[in-house]
Amino acid sequence: MVDQAIAFESRMGASLVRLHFHDCFVNGCDGSILLDDTPTLNGEKTAVPNNNSLRGFDVVDRIKSAVNLACLGNVVSCADILAVAARDSVVALGGSSYDVLLGRRDATTASRDAANANVPAPFLDLPELIANFESHGLGLEDLVVLSGAHTLGFSRCVIFRNRIYNETSTIDGDFATSLQAVCPPSGDDDSLSQLDDSPASFDTAYYQDLVESKGLLHSDQQLFKGDGSLADELVQKYSEKPDAFWADFGVAMIKMGNMSPLTGSDGEIRKNCRVVNSN
Repeated sequence: MVDQAIAFESRMGASLVRLHFHDCFVNGCDGSILLDDTPTLNGEKTAVPNNNSLRGFDVVDRIKSAVNLACLGNVVSCADILAVAARDSVVALGGSSYDVLLGRRDATTASRDAANANVPAPFLDLPELIANFESHGLGLEDLVVLSGAHTLGFSRCVIFRNRIYNETSTIDGDFATSLQAVCPPSGDDDSLSQLDDSPASFDTAYYQDLVESKGLLHSDQQLFKGDGSLADELVQKYSEKPDAFWADFGVAMIKMGNMSPLTGSDGEIRKNCRVVNSN
């Protein structure tokens, strides 16, 4: 199902990876990102980092239906589907496979406030990014390698506008000028630009761009400042060694996917990923 979705629209691979990331960073990898709002639930879909931004919910619905059919019942959680779909997206777009731990169960609630507080914003400086990741049990190495997921996909003008007009000391001039052609000082907020030169290929172009001061997002370029820091060293390594990136990315994704999962009798296995099971 992932292969079909990506064949139809290559950008969907990035969207599925992002769903897993945004799910895990809010109260753990529990499928809470998938819950629709109800009169009694202000969920994560309408939080600032997610609203009009996250995509792929319909693909998850199709996967869930196909998995339930194949398994002759409701036995695979939506949280596990997100984890596997992220891995399969990486593989479909040229990355290396990695083993996905399974057995997560689904949350029965979600929190817009928690999503607003916990998903790292694209405007954060490096110390803030490090602090955010450390609050989730992830270190600087995890931050740098997981950010490499930005080798896939696109970002909206409203997210990178300030960088291309105001961060003249940390952005390549020609790169900024080319982006200004698609992202004016005001308006066209939803105009898209690719996050690296090959947005449908799971490669190391993202890190090569950072070394050349061509990171699209402020938070991306924060990983490489040319000051010889550990973050600099990691970016430089991955820019030159795709095999190291692929290997370390899989390890970090497994680590992230193990953040506070619901197991045993906690949570439930949702029949419909968008709504809590009715009793």
